[in-house]
Formats: sequence, structure tokens, C-alpha cells
Amino acid sequence: MQIQISGHQIEVTQALRDHVQSRLIKLDKYFDNVTSLAVVLSVEKLQHRVEATLSAAGCTLHAEASDGDMYASVDALLDKLVAQLRKHKEKLTAHHRSAGRELRAE
Repeated sequence: MQIQISGHQIEVTQALRDHVQSRLIKLDKYFDNVTSLAVVLSVEKLQHRVEATLSAAGCTLHAEASDGDMYASVDALLDKLVAQLRKHKEKLTAHHRSAGRELRAE
């Protein structure tokens, strides 16, 4: 997975870059076919905002989170992306109707 981190009117420090990479690398655990992830960090007055666009096999997901602290907003973004990936994976693998037909055929 390629992670691209950029800042909008903010300088992305090495500590912040390492935190973002260490948190968002965990997305591979939830879905194997994640190809790229673009993260944009920005500050608007007192709100620290993080936006991410994730490209995976068959879908493109977008999430954004804001908080008073940049590290907290990265953690909130991770939670939102995990929820979206779980929902997408369930859509791909859920075949409730066909499983019921197989049981009735036996």
C-alpha cells in the first residue's frame, strides 16, 4: 500500500508523518487489496482536519475527521475508514439469499 501524506497550509513534521503511517498501515488487516491512500492534513483556526482517499480493488473510499488535536483527528479518521472497509467487505462476501437456497435444496 502506498501512503501519500501532504499538508495544506501546514508543515508535516516527521513525528506526525510517522504517526499517520503507523496508524493507517493497519488498514491492510481489514482489507487485503488496498492499493493507495492519500492523506491531507490541514489546520483551520483551532480545528485540525484530516482527509483521506483510499483506493482499493473495486472501490474508492473517502473520509474526513476534525478535532482540536491532530493526533486525535488521525485516530478518528482511522475509525471511520475501518468502518467503511468493513461495510465494503461485507457487501462483497454477504450472500445470504444463496446460502438459504442451498440449505432448502438439501
